Amino acid sequence: MRTMLLCYYIEKSEGACMKQDNIIATQGLTNLFAGQPDMDSTDKKVEFIKTKLREFFNLKNVNFLFGAGTSNGAIDTMSELYKHLEFSKDEKNEEKEFKSIVAKEGENLENILKVMYSARNYYNGIQEKDAKDEAVINSFKELYDRLITKVEKHIFNSINVDFATKECQKVLGYYTTFYQKLAMRNKDLSRIRVFTTNNDLFNETALDSQNIHYINGYGGGLRKFFNPALFNYTWSKRMDTSIDKYEPIENLVYLYKIHGSINWRESTPLPGNYFEIEEFPSSDLTSDKACLIYPTPTKQDKSLGAPYVDLFREFQNKLLEPHSVLFVIGYGFNDRHVNDIIYRALATNSTINIVIFSSKPKNEDRDKKPIFFVDDNRIFTFSGKVWDVDDKEKELEGSKHTINHFDYIVNELLPNLDAFKKEDNLVRFVNQLNNLTKGKK
Repeated sequence: MRTMLLCYYIEKSEGACMKQDNIIATQGLTNLFAGQPDMDSTDKKVEFIKTKLREFFNLKNVNFLFGAGTSNGAIDTMSELYKHLEFSKDEKNEEKEFKSIVAKEGENLENILKVMYSARNYYNGIQEKDAKDEAVINSFKELYDRLITKVEKHIFNSINVDFATKECQKVLGYYTTFYQKLAMRNKDLSRIRVFTTNNDLFNETALDSQNIHYINGYGGGLRKFFNPALFNYTWSKRMDTSIDKYEPIENLVYLYKIHGSINWRESTPLPGNYFEIEEFPSSDLTSDKACLIYPTPTKQDKSLGAPYVDLFREFQNKLLEPHSVLFVIGYGFNDRHVNDIIYRALATNSTINIVIFSSKPKNEDRDKKPIFFVDDNRIFTFSGKVWDVDDKEKELEGSKHTINHFDYIVNELLPNLDAFKKEDNLVRFVNQLNNLTKGKK
């Protein structure tokens, strides 16, 4: 998702070098800036994109798909995680086997996990001929079991972040701004829905910090168990105490963690509950019991079991609703089971729009990511860089922002749907009153 795009340079008359934007906006395969002579500046291009986004937010059903890119900066990528994996003196065999896999597959934990899972499945399928062969095969089974456990624990620990750190606070700020802007929509429109492949708790932490209600499929009191029926519910407030008149609350979000979460685990269900997945407090998290989908060859198969099958069904059903839009942020289209649902929606729902914030696709991506190469006017893509040129110092430094990164999207591109407008109006009134009072003195 973070592939660097080419940027162009133009020479200034005094000889200094000024960076020029390379903003890309397409509808299908059509360049939205082509043939528009008034699109001669960064500000105009950015304003054009913001206008398009505001139009999409007027649709009845607004959906988001978050990928790993939205938490980047606080959580390492699979390639970065490799660098921080360490072996003890007692793990020489594990380290040796791990390095042999790296030599063939490269420094990406997802690819390494795929090899280790395949190797373990291979040895599990071998029929032992004698005691000697059985001992050798079992030793390999145990070796790969230990390696897989170690790597998955390493991934879990990277996701289970300390929100007090500077890096996490920065990313959390992006999530907070996102929900501040979008949580409160016109009550006549559907509440926003956020689908995410991420297992971290950035969404929940940001929502809690702003006192925004959210429905994530878990209900109960002291113990919260998964129940997909909750996605059909909403929160309402009583408008008239004398009669039963209710109105849906504005600050409500639906959150779907389609790959699970670090605070979910299998547990014995309560009487009357048919689902065995329980949500635990963030202070009681361990990798051995976590219910989440790791980046392994089995993740598509695992998505067919509870609670994932229910979450994916929700994803599919919501994209089939008329007059819907799906904003894709930080997702690299590397999960076939997720992609298939998006493609199915495009094939069956004539009123859906897909808005993708992504780096520019390469020609070699045609087979893996065909959505970028389909000439369909319902598919919009935005990418590129903008440069800060407010002064000569910034101009020479080449201060840049990538418009498909989460921080720029939430801070610069997304509209503010009057989030917490009542509180803002109150603050404005108090400030004006104070100013008037001071004037009289």
